[in-house]
Amino acid sequence: MSDDQTTGALEETTSGQNADQTTNNETTSESGESTGGKKRRRRRRGKKPAADAADAPESAASAESDDAASDSEDAGSAGSADDAGDVAPKKKRRRKRKGASERAPDADYDPETESVPAPRRMTTKPKAGWSGESFQLDKTFADLGLKDEILAAIKGLGFEHPTKIQSELVPLALTGVDILGQAKTGTGKTAAFALPLLNMIRKGDRSSALILAPTRELAVQIKQDFDDLGSKTGLKAVAIYGGQSIRVQADRLAKGPEIIVGTPGRIQDMVQRGYLDLHDVKFAVLDEVDRMFDIGFREDIRRILKMCPEDRQTIFVSATFTDEIENLARRYMNNPTKLVVSSGSLTVELVTQGYVTVEPWDKKRMLAHLLTHEEPALTLVFCRMKRTVDDVVRYLSRKNIEAHAIHGDMTQGKRNSVMNQFRTGQLAVLVASDLASRGIDVEGITHVVNFDLPDDPDLYVHRIGRTARAGREGHAWSLVTPKQGPLLTDIEMLVNTEIPRMDYPDFDARERPEDWKDEPTGGRPIYEVKGAKVEHKNRFETEAPPAAESMTDAQKAAKFPGGIVPSKLPPKLLRGKAKTRGR
Repeated sequence: MSDDQTTGALEETTSGQNADQTTNNETTSESGESTGGKKRRRRRRGKKPAADAADAPESAASAESDDAASDSEDAGSAGSADDAGDVAPKKKRRRKRKGASERAPDADYDPETESVPAPRRMTTKPKAGWSGESFQLDKTFADLGLKDEILAAIKGLGFEHPTKIQSELVPLALTGVDILGQAKTGTGKTAAFALPLLNMIRKGDRSSALILAPTRELAVQIKQDFDDLGSKTGLKAVAIYGGQSIRVQADRLAKGPEIIVGTPGRIQDMVQRGYLDLHDVKFAVLDEVDRMFDIGFREDIRRILKMCPEDRQTIFVSATFTDEIENLARRYMNNPTKLVVSSGSLTVELVTQGYVTVEPWDKKRMLAHLLTHEEPALTLVFCRMKRTVDDVVRYLSRKNIEAHAIHGDMTQGKRNSVMNQFRTGQLAVLVASDLASRGIDVEGITHVVNFDLPDDPDLYVHRIGRTARAGREGHAWSLVTPKQGPLLTDIEMLVNTEIPRMDYPDFDARERPEDWKDEPTGGRPIYEVKGAKVEHKNRFETEAPPAAESMTDAQKAAKFPGGIVPSKLPPKLLRGKAKTRGR
């Protein structure tokens, strides 16, 4: 039934009811008329008009039950108004609100994190042109043997020349050999392994490629890079990581994506739940492999790779490799080819490095001084501890410097939201733990500040690699306390360059505050107890019993009720060892 027919039926029914009500009210008082009208309105409320019940089909009646009930209430109100002699108001048609089920579907919308991935990143040519240090200027991507649809996507992203690691790793990976690749930060290692995978994976081969990343943010970024580079191939990539709904990720895996990107913990969880099968994996990639083996993922990686076929192709990439990590990585590979493109310094030459000597109690003031006097465009500040991140953000906010935090204690939705805002340029200063030091590629970061020097010199390389990416220039500053001189020397030895000192004569250094407490360099804090006598004892030495002559009669009676005082220890002592049952 149409809305006009429904309205007509309601008006006809209301008119008949009003006529009957007028006849009855002629023999009643004014108060009785009012009371009777209210009673009749209650009886009519919620009832469906007879005309609607006769004409409307059952399906239409159930679909328009809310509107019909609303119109019935309006009709009852109009009838009582006519009884009082007023003109019935014009009925307003109720607009049906668009429900959540009628919204346009969005495959990337995540109801758990309430965040949408950042838009596709476009790369613009640097003002000084493509740098010969990072890019292979005598080659184009067409020389690497890639498919036309991949070349079209690369051209749409604004790239013209491959980087050195890309020009060497892509043709080698297309041959099917295992690769152990090392290159400087910011030189396109993700695209170096993504391009050959997109070229070799066939559409419809579900779970053909497995990429493991140490952090959630890096997993999301790698998935976005696969979407950008493979936008014209028809291949689908999904990101599997903790902090997101299992149901949402299970639904995405059920669609049969060809590329799986995730963190080791969630990948194992999805395999155990039966949502993911790794027996069809043809390509396995570990990004930031040194970090993966260093932070406790060794056993997880061993289990995951053991579930993959042995004839898979394995690619490990990172900016830093130690001999121990390299030997460990080779256990999971078949005669890998080592590819090193980071000769000389591990850091990109386009990064202008420098350090400022400052006392620990003046570090926050010095950071605010740098941010207000140098006026960097997009700054990433690294701290060693999560609570330091929050303290720095609060201090900068008091100094009217807009800063935001990101660390592991934040919810995944909040972390995704902050990273999306930082990528789109909505944040000027981001204070982070080492969570963001691995592989995060945000175009336009001009300055990286090490508020705390990392205990591991390798982390310094990854931190400052967040700037001067894709041939652009960048700055890396470090706040160094007088006690951190040896650590700075170790960093200079690793990066094979001398970091110059920066002086700020206009900065007013303070004396040590009386309530200042030095923070420990690492591990649990050390507390020194003063005034207490420390006795050093050997737990294996036999303690002699107290001499009977030194005890009073009252002490002997209390300690030895039977009156027999022992003169020596028993021949055998348990020494805390007792035989347990079943052993």
